[in-house]
Amino acid sequence: MPFTIGIKDIIDIFSVALMLYYIYRLMKQSRSLNVFVGIMIFIIVWLFVSQVFEMRLLGAILDKLVSVGVIALIVIFQEDIRKFLYELGGQKGFRRLVRWIKPARKDDKKEVDKETIMPIVLACMSMSKKYVGALIVIERAVPLKDIIDTGEVIDARISQRLIENIFFKNSPLHDGAMIIENKRIVAAGCILPVSHNLNIPKELGLRHRAAMGISQNSDAIAIVVSEETGRISVAMHGEFRLRLSAEELESILTKEM
Repeated sequence: MPFTIGIKDIIDIFSVALMLYYIYRLMKQSRSLNVFVGIMIFIIVWLFVSQVFEMRLLGAILDKLVSVGVIALIVIFQEDIRKFLYELGGQKGFRRLVRWIKPARKDDKKEVDKETIMPIVLACMSMSKKYVGALIVIERAVPLKDIIDTGEVIDARISQRLIENIFFKNSPLHDGAMIIENKRIVAAGCILPVSHNLNIPKELGLRHRAAMGISQNSDAIAIVVSEETGRISVAMHGEFRLRLSAEELESILTKEM
């Protein structure tokens, strides 16, 4: 019987290759590459034992290990799986589709610019001049309820004075992160996941690592004002935008929000 390859087979092979590539890239970023290689070796051995050599006893044992191992892997790598699914949904093609289905109105954009962006920009510039450290997280599509629960609930309208008072050096909430949701300050003093990315410059402190951590685990925008240098940075999609001016910060927030 001749061996033929159809369009469906090509799509099948391409889909498996694409899935393995994404898993490989995710494991490499999370420093779990050796685990990924070990899993692939186990799967290859399992296929050879059960399908090629048809060893029933050893194949049955490996089948049981695979069925239990899938659940174990989900428990062990739940954060990595969550990040993988977020990256998949955060691709530009999907975001463009969502924007095409539900485009933003011009009036809504002007309202966001006026009520949300300018108080944040002005507060960051004022704190930058006074070398007051700050960490502001703006929630977008991914909910941050678990982060909000770690801090103190405020639920107040965004204002420059309130932001500066929260991050004042003698304030009990100045060390944590402020969370902004639906154009309101919902909480302050929140604890963020710290990124362990080795590529983060050593001169950046714990606030920057926390900003990177939340940007890797969600689609939030994290604004950092350095207490040591007064410089303003933004973390988005696991990447930093450093040494921003007021105009650059306003432009980023206007575009991303």
